[in-house]
Amino acid sequence: MTTLLITHPAFVAHDTGTGHPERADRMRALDKVMGHEMFAGLERMEAPLRDDSRRWIALAHPEAYIDAIENARPGPDQFPVRLDPDTVMSPGTFEAAMRAVGAGLLAVDEVMARRAHNAFCQVRPPGHHAEAARAMGFCLFNSIAVAAHYARAAHGAERVAVVDFDVHHGNGTQDIFWGDKNLFFASTHQMPLYPGTGALSETGVGNIWNAPLRPGDGGEPFRDAFESRILPALGNFAPDLILVSAGFDAHRDDPLANLELVEQDFAWATRKIAEAADRHCGGRLVSMLEGGYNLTALARSAAAHVGVLMDAGS
Repeated sequence: MTTLLITHPAFVAHDTGTGHPERADRMRALDKVMGHEMFAGLERMEAPLRDDSRRWIALAHPEAYIDAIENARPGPDQFPVRLDPDTVMSPGTFEAAMRAVGAGLLAVDEVMARRAHNAFCQVRPPGHHAEAARAMGFCLFNSIAVAAHYARAAHGAERVAVVDFDVHHGNGTQDIFWGDKNLFFASTHQMPLYPGTGALSETGVGNIWNAPLRPGDGGEPFRDAFESRILPALGNFAPDLILVSAGFDAHRDDPLANLELVEQDFAWATRKIAEAADRHCGGRLVSMLEGGYNLTALARSAAAHVGVLMDAGS
């Protein structure tokens, strides 16, 4: 079985404006690197607009919130709308957000049906800061939380895990998973840093495993957080599916934070997560892009990540 890459040109049409770090050039940088011959073996599919997406989004977000996001979208000739100081909706944003959700649903379909060994969803806007009823941190819908709920509702997965190595804590995923013992969330992230959550004391119903890192930390503390905290907890949870919030902004060259990771650290973490997927759920793993704002670091880190996914599926 192969590794599946899911993306769509609509992700470039989400226009956040001049100077915004979460910009369309992120997709262009990834399109370029994923066009390299080393990725010729990827299976490729377009992120869909699904007629049933709203039904599945409603498993993670209230109907009133979905309505509010849809009603906030500007028309084709209107100026962008700010949902908060960081989170922008342009005329192309709602379609991009719905296709990001659709990418996660499609990836789960393909991996759970074993038509693909694993998948990487090259999407934007990101999702892990979107709480159940609040858009924030560049995020509108929490695509990975929707995918987790969908795996349970549509495919019978009893226990679904999310591992998040974005430099910013995935407060939205934590919020949505907080009281559900069959949903697992583990996160490495810089602390203190936006959004201010992610302390060791935040444990939900025993299903939340935060591993905060200090500004300036590099590969050794990052790997230790995985080895000592996240991987043992993930093993004890024994998931039926592993989802990855793959943010690459913990890279030393990223402008929005102060960790010192390099491409090899992301490859190492991906390998460890893939090994856990092999042990517990037949290799079933779906990765969704979150952050990463230095274009060169993003492209190289995502290439390392996807390369390991391809090796795991070969």
